[in-house]
Amino acid sequence: MGFIKAFTGALSGTFADQWKEYYVPRQNVSATAGLFEAEKQGQNNGIGENTKGSNNIITNGSKIVVPEGTALITLQDGAITGCIAEPGGFIFSSEDPNSKSMFAGDGIVGQLITQTWDRVKFGGMPGSQQLAFYVNLKEIPNNKFGTQSEIYWDDAYLNTQVGAITRGTYSLHIVDPLMFVKNFVPARYLQPGAEPFDFADLDNDASTQLFNEVVSTLSAAFSNYTNDPSKGNRISKIQADQIGFAQAMSKAVEDAYKWKTERGLEIVKTAILAIEYDDDTKALLSDVKKADALSGARGNSFMQQSVARGVEAAGSNQGGTGMAFMGMGVNAAGGMMQGMQQNNAAAPNPFIQTSQGQQASSEQPAENPYDKLTEMKKLLDNGVITQADFDAAKAKILGL
Repeated sequence: MGFIKAFTGALSGTFADQWKEYYVPRQNVSATAGLFEAEKQGQNNGIGENTKGSNNIITNGSKIVVPEGTALITLQDGAITGCIAEPGGFIFSSEDPNSKSMFAGDGIVGQLITQTWDRVKFGGMPGSQQLAFYVNLKEIPNNKFGTQSEIYWDDAYLNTQVGAITRGTYSLHIVDPLMFVKNFVPARYLQPGAEPFDFADLDNDASTQLFNEVVSTLSAAFSNYTNDPSKGNRISKIQADQIGFAQAMSKAVEDAYKWKTERGLEIVKTAILAIEYDDDTKALLSDVKKADALSGARGNSFMQQSVARGVEAAGSNQGGTGMAFMGMGVNAAGGMMQGMQQNNAAAPNPFIQTSQGQQASSEQPAENPYDKLTEMKKLLDNGVITQADFDAAKAKILGL
């Protein structure tokens, strides 16, 4: 018992004329449907029309079309008896010895189906009547996920635990229709005239289970992404990296629930619609952003501009001496003060004359420690340096 291939690819005009009745996928199903019944289609002046709604029982001699992006599964008493995963037209035969129960096609999916078939194929003698269903092999969109409270994960870049509330969607792919039907689709969807198995159906308990499993593994998914050096270890990249985060999420659900190996499902892409970080993470990200802005050449340029503005301000107002050091730490301020002192020491004193009446240089007297402490106190009062910086400078000036 099995199928005989009549043609490859789409239904041609010649076969459309010859095949007065044949089976096709149920019409007008949602893009989020994963499994739906075959239904008989007849020809009316070249225009297809349904002759028997939701009649997915095929018999000896039934002709069936498998479109691109679908797979055909036949069942008897709940057991899988046949699988066609390549596009074309086929004739069901319970008598022809050349008929085959499985057409997997080429490629990775075909290889996977072939391996699965050896484990799940029907072991008895199939009857002349079979239930026929189509499985959607296209990317299935708009599967939602979201959290009501914060989830937490260890972040390699921030080197601490971070938390957020998040929501979004993901698309999935049925990579193994045999495993999907055998291990995941509930029995009520595998009956004559059954409604489609729709991942977006709120009454679909199996789909609800997937939602709960994704939510429960979100912490692991975020951790997989932010701790992967190839992803740059940056939280900020998650929302723009649909495929990268999907891989992290797929790994998390596979590790926890065996989506691919036991259900034939795989997450393809993600779209994170919102991430609301907790207060501690927001503060940490703000500090990191400032540190990034002041790192490397950009930071040096910013410091030089700050010094230049401070010096300019000092020369334009009487109280500018202390303000000239705004934006500088104690080391930078001390270095600038030392440079000013050295320049003053090297300049000639016009008020000291030699015995011949000529101008002569004189050593600059040592600066009064009180003056230096007064200058550092101005920096402290202006918020340029901390109390700890001031205490350290005071100890150094006084030789303590």
